[in-house]
Amino acid sequence: MVSKSYSNLLEMSCGDAVDFRQPFKSLPRVVTSPGIISDPDLDTGADGDSVGSASSVGRKIVVANFLPLNCMKDEAGQWLFSRDDDALLMQLKDGFSNETDVLYVGSLKVQVDLSEQDQVAQKLLRDYRCIPTFLPSELQQQFYHGFCKQQLWPLFHYMLPICLDKGELFDRSLFQAYVRANKLFADKVMEAINTDDDYVWVHDYHLMLLPTFLRKRLHRIKLGFFLHSPFPSSEIYRSLPVRDEILKSLLNADLIGFQTFDYARHFLSCCSRLLGLHYESKRGYIGVEYFGRTVSLKILSVGVHVGRLESILKEPVTVSKVQEIEQRYKGKMLMLGVDDMDIFKGISLKLLGLELLLDRNPKLRGKVVLVQIVNPARSTGKDVEEAIKEAVSVTERINVKYGSADYKPVVLIDYFIPFYEKIAFYAASDCCIVNAVRDGMNLVPYEYTVCRQGNEEIDNTRCTDTNYHHTSTLIVSEFVGCSPSLSGAFRVNPWSVDDVADALHRATDLTESEKRLRHEKHYRYVRSHNVAYWARSFAQDLERACKDHYSRRCWAIGFGLNFRVIALSPGFRKLSLEHFVSSYNKATKRAIFLDYDGTLVPQSSINKAPSEELISMLNSLCNDPKNDVFIVSGRGRDLLDEWFAPCKKLGIAAEHGYFVRWNKTSEWESSYSNPNREWKHIVEPIMQVYTETTDGSSIEPKESSLVWHYLDADHDFGSCQAKELLGHLERVLSNEPVVVKCGHYIVEVKPQVYAI
Repeated sequence: MVSKSYSNLLEMSCGDAVDFRQPFKSLPRVVTSPGIISDPDLDTGADGDSVGSASSVGRKIVVANFLPLNCMKDEAGQWLFSRDDDALLMQLKDGFSNETDVLYVGSLKVQVDLSEQDQVAQKLLRDYRCIPTFLPSELQQQFYHGFCKQQLWPLFHYMLPICLDKGELFDRSLFQAYVRANKLFADKVMEAINTDDDYVWVHDYHLMLLPTFLRKRLHRIKLGFFLHSPFPSSEIYRSLPVRDEILKSLLNADLIGFQTFDYARHFLSCCSRLLGLHYESKRGYIGVEYFGRTVSLKILSVGVHVGRLESILKEPVTVSKVQEIEQRYKGKMLMLGVDDMDIFKGISLKLLGLELLLDRNPKLRGKVVLVQIVNPARSTGKDVEEAIKEAVSVTERINVKYGSADYKPVVLIDYFIPFYEKIAFYAASDCCIVNAVRDGMNLVPYEYTVCRQGNEEIDNTRCTDTNYHHTSTLIVSEFVGCSPSLSGAFRVNPWSVDDVADALHRATDLTESEKRLRHEKHYRYVRSHNVAYWARSFAQDLERACKDHYSRRCWAIGFGLNFRVIALSPGFRKLSLEHFVSSYNKATKRAIFLDYDGTLVPQSSINKAPSEELISMLNSLCNDPKNDVFIVSGRGRDLLDEWFAPCKKLGIAAEHGYFVRWNKTSEWESSYSNPNREWKHIVEPIMQVYTETTDGSSIEPKESSLVWHYLDADHDFGSCQAKELLGHLERVLSNEPVVVKCGHYIVEVKPQVYAI
């Protein structure tokens, strides 16, 4: 295989002008050297990649699958819309200043007839600052209920498609629908952007291809992405057939947000293992280096809108409902579960834990009640139906076994109840249990904590004095995103029914003072880390991540979903082949230095020997009496001498210049005439130990140096071993005339005089 890096060498040597047509937009104007470096025109295209200064004030364009709106038709057939104040996307506006213009882009939860779409779009933009994306019904089905819910959602919650009889294998047509839908969302975002100061904030796994579509049109777009779901470990994620496309698209964002460090760690592992990327922490910020760009990572869990919850809690209908619930379950310990109906919320496991609690502790029968509120399922399918049947079956069994005419241990509310009634249950419950087997965040514990703080109206109905201390008790699965932030909760393994039963028992046995201390600790955190804090912190980090947009040169490469932007330093100057060939032809003497591996021969090539075509090109260059041509390589001189034997006039710099030969007939020259190689007897046994314990690693002995390679080893283990080997060698060679250095998947030891 011949590398494209030297495809025009023969044409240059023949003196013919090269007709080079740039496939990409020109770079901004730079100071150049006449005749050698190009002086491209300012880029006045749609991407706005011109040199300028960034402004800190800009609109926030929030993009999500669904707009934060309630939609319905009245009796006359007219569309009625209203803001969904309980939607996270609507609440995050509190994190921005009052002067900030927030624009929403997303689809509606209802289908709008084609003839009504223009009218609806104008109304939503005028009244609600929303730009709707109208997806055809079939595309919506394939995109959302197909690829998102059948492929991404289970995989991101650690479920592999192992049931072949259920038809759960990857469906390429559903991914194509996902691509088309993301493209339509990108078109709407482009309609919304009108200045370089606008910030775009994309939400969740439904739109993970959006960064590529937007970056392709606006190279310097200020783009953030926040993933609300879990991000699976690399072992799970790599089973996705389109893993690289999605990963590369996410890396086209400037800032990627995750709920917990675990999710960010899994993402970083995927970047290093699948794409070979490096990441590091600088002054507290984690960044992934991607073609000259630094993609920043943000780790901060979403909060709740405390003010919204408190306002609903003050409403008379809520206060009355709290009093009613407390009266209904007076004398009993009220436990509460609030979950969506899906296979990952662990509702049945929670019920089995309660069943085991009542079986082991007869004295608690008649004194403990679990109210399980089940929100409507967001997806359909056989798995959801089976989860519903199982929850109902376990509930009936527990109530029959331990209940009586006036007592039911489990109250299953599997029908719609208004939000204020759910808030009332929060305020009235002694304990809240979240037992999901996998969940991105889950804000139920936060909402419960705020509601348990109560207010003066609720305290008055309880006839408590002003010194009344509020309490709460939380049981939280260790597999939900909110678990790390709730240090006062009982953390459980939801798969262990014994663990859940033990936590329920401990919750019934807490003293009032311990309940108060746990509640106060949680309430301080939830109140300070609310949704406004989360939005404001993300926006600030996005501004920081984009601050160097106007000081870097951007060059787009790649096609389709492999598109990316190369960011270059301000001092970068683009080489013009037309000017270069002209100067080449005018020169009376030329020195040409060519790298070998990765330039003349692709890095991925199995056969590293030069091809006949390459030998012919090199001979054409060498036969010009004006040229001195050198191959510069890290390989040994014997191998290079064998490979390039047909090139009589070719110069070779072996082992990165340690040995130099001007042509085939000249002698090898060395930059180190009296080598002391005693240090090799120290280094080689040490490297051998690391080679034997690191599968995939190898030692490359050279005359000037010793190199330990770990490119084919496990990425994480190889990197760990390389750091350990580096430290080991530096200690034992501290008094030797050598230098130890790390390179690209190598650890090398060479003489100090040769160190570059």
